[in-house]
Amino acid sequence: MSTRRSADLHGILAAVTTPFTPDAGAVDEPTLRSQADRLIAAGIHGLVTTGSTGEFSTLTPQEYRRVVEAYVEAADHRVPVVAGVGALWTRGAIDLAQHAERVGADAIMLLPPFYGGLDLSTLRAFVTAVAEAISIPIVYYNIPSATGTRLTAGELAGLADIPGVDHLKDTSGDAVALTELLTAHADRIQAFNGWDTLTFYGLAAGARASVWGAAGIVPELAVQLWDTLAVKADLVAAREQWKHLWAISDFLESVDYVAGVKAGLEIVGHPAGPARPPVQPLAAAERERFTRILEAAGQVRAS
Repeated sequence: MSTRRSADLHGILAAVTTPFTPDAGAVDEPTLRSQADRLIAAGIHGLVTTGSTGEFSTLTPQEYRRVVEAYVEAADHRVPVVAGVGALWTRGAIDLAQHAERVGADAIMLLPPFYGGLDLSTLRAFVTAVAEAISIPIVYYNIPSATGTRLTAGELAGLADIPGVDHLKDTSGDAVALTELLTAHADRIQAFNGWDTLTFYGLAAGARASVWGAAGIVPELAVQLWDTLAVKADLVAAREQWKHLWAISDFLESVDYVAGVKAGLEIVGHPAGPARPPVQPLAAAERERFTRILEAAGQVRAS
């Protein structure tokens, strides 16, 4: 592989949705572009496409590639675009990763095969094969609840021995392991928080970025927290800001996450279509509960 490239990944990286038409039958590209513009205008530091929030597993092969390309086009070099790559076999992951690089993504977020789990040596072989096929950086996506692949903090840090693996998104929900990554292994790999309700802790503990689905609903609040906590180090003010963001994050973790994000976008006036079945819309009571949370945070437009 040619010279390894780098990417400036920091701050609030919004895990973006894939907008669909009202019948969920096709990708809604005009809404995708307006979603990117809205987030970038709000100060979001980067876009992470085709991950869990982006419903990657429901996309056709053609849609998957087009969504990455469309977000790259929409971002237009204003912020980095990290393309989520998830496949059940090595060749499939390589094809997606190479496509992401070819269309201009700044990095990929690499999910290990998500059926059954891999042992460490098999995982390292998988990650190495993908890394050797591209020259853009890799963010390893640690989400053991979905993949069945569970690594210690030391094993996660060891992935940085593979050239190109400089970052990881930790969606384990394990604050102790995240602490170890941020303190004992910070010289080896950059750990990003990826668990919504740990965002405040992760940033306070030194995470250089947070990959955050809720940021797509309330980007101004998310960026405000980053500026107050990570840049200004104003812990007292950040605690106040976190109260509403905690309530939003806690709600999303209490329901189907994608359904919650799609409902939240509609509630705040920026609908991105439905989630694809089998995911169902939020029940009326849950939608009303989320509306109250977002109203309390000042995020619902007056009718």
